[in-house]
Amino acid sequence: MWFIPLLSLLPPIVTASPSPPGWQFVQNGTTGIIPIEAIVVSPTLAVLFDRVQDDPLQINGHSAWSALWNFETNTATPLDVVSDTFCSSGGFLSNGTMVNVAGNVAEFPYTTDGRMMVRLFEPCTDASGVGCTITEDAQHLRLAANRWYTSTLRIFDGSLMIVGGTHELTNFYNTDPENTVEFFPSKDNGIPRPLPFLERTIPANLFPRVFALPDGKILMISNTQSTIYDVETNTETRLPDIPNGVRVSNPFDGTATLLPMFPPHFTPEVLVCGGSNISDTTPFEDVSAQDPASDQCSRITLTSEGIERGWEVERMLEGRIMSEMILMPDGGVLIISGGQTGYPSINTAQDRFPDGEQSNADHPAFTPVLYTPNAPAGHRFSNQGMPTTDIARLYHSSVTLTPNGNIFLAGSNPNQGIVNTTRFHSEFRVEYLNPSYMGVSRPTLRDVPKIIPFHHTFTITVDIPTGIRTTDMKVALMDLGFSSHAFHSSSRLVFMDAVLAPNHKTITITSPPNNRVYPPGPAYIFLTVGGVTSVGSHVLIGDGKAPPVKDQGIPLPP
Repeated sequence: MWFIPLLSLLPPIVTASPSPPGWQFVQNGTTGIIPIEAIVVSPTLAVLFDRVQDDPLQINGHSAWSALWNFETNTATPLDVVSDTFCSSGGFLSNGTMVNVAGNVAEFPYTTDGRMMVRLFEPCTDASGVGCTITEDAQHLRLAANRWYTSTLRIFDGSLMIVGGTHELTNFYNTDPENTVEFFPSKDNGIPRPLPFLERTIPANLFPRVFALPDGKILMISNTQSTIYDVETNTETRLPDIPNGVRVSNPFDGTATLLPMFPPHFTPEVLVCGGSNISDTTPFEDVSAQDPASDQCSRITLTSEGIERGWEVERMLEGRIMSEMILMPDGGVLIISGGQTGYPSINTAQDRFPDGEQSNADHPAFTPVLYTPNAPAGHRFSNQGMPTTDIARLYHSSVTLTPNGNIFLAGSNPNQGIVNTTRFHSEFRVEYLNPSYMGVSRPTLRDVPKIIPFHHTFTITVDIPTGIRTTDMKVALMDLGFSSHAFHSSSRLVFMDAVLAPNHKTITITSPPNNRVYPPGPAYIFLTVGGVTSVGSHVLIGDGKAPPVKDQGIPLPP
């Protein structure tokens, strides 16, 4: 077995302090592949995916393009994947199986066409990933359509919905679209469903942003448009367009997230940030790496009253393209990575400086921003106290919250192949962004059930360090999502009702009411007390069965 050696390992600070050291970037290790996609698969491991290229990490006598990243040792172990996973997507099923779908045509003789492939990573119990593998079966595990640049989403029955994509390489726009939806496990006798929404949003409808709403319907955002799709009736309800003509899906990658939801009504709101104001009729030869990215954020409440009000427009501290929004366990939203000018894709935009540069984007956004959803309008964005990195994370990078509560950043390769001669070279270094709570004594959760039914009350043991203000307490149930192309598929945060015992030794928690508020499957429970967040506890929400599963729990209150 091959390993990428640990370059540096800084021991965590564990002594309590009334003055936390603040947010910090820390470099820890190298990946050996370019993590275009990343998904956390256990408390200690993430699966990373790259395109097939000349990566230094090796397996079976050739370069690897998938790896297990160990958060404890900061090392990468190659995974034996056969098909090309370039620009794929994925997520979890209700039984905890990770599914990765789609990809690119075979680019090397030791690969197979990845566009119809389904790859399975079963739940991994070994902390180091020993014996954990990806399963491929081209004869029996296949999509119904060729898909590249597709999106995925776990829905209320625990299955994975697969949305859109393209069939083959295009210079910039989606000129050969797959404007359909299908599912894994398969529905509709394996016949993809045509989706008018995708037809309407050509040619900028790659990696559409899709979200499971608490009534089981699906919010979809692509190009400048949005719609609510009813999986059960196969119907759409069109919503207002994104204001001011801002385009937010590939090749104009803004980012989007479903904001944290609170009991008892779990009212859904979505936030869409960045992207581009350029027209999608602009020839790709005319776009420039110096075109400013949009600083617009648009927010909408998905109730009848909220839809009637429409989108609320806010402004970030700077324009961003290809950034990601990460839900934090305390309910904040971290906006990180990307560029301030240009576009995704490679080697097509004008004004790439200096000569020889392949990146379609420029002016990296090096300083993260925190968005506070419940702050007054005009006071929600802040980078005060946030550190600045010197590593550009542009096209083909990934980022995710980890079970430890910090943020893992890796990748960036706006180049054809492995290139070390450009400003924005192929990036193998790993960074962690450590929130301030990583530097103080933190709450600890114990005796957490492994499987938790819906609408279920349970009690866990907690250790809360002395001096933490216990009047401010939140318990978050989180799907950490699948990171690819400025979007976190299936990312979700649902706050749960929780009561701290008078002796501060136990917490009694009520799980989400049903499988639509939180689609059944893996989750992490985080406790935040007085602004200090625990390590997450890994659980399965629901009955733990394979999809499709029946409705569980109780309806939402009126």
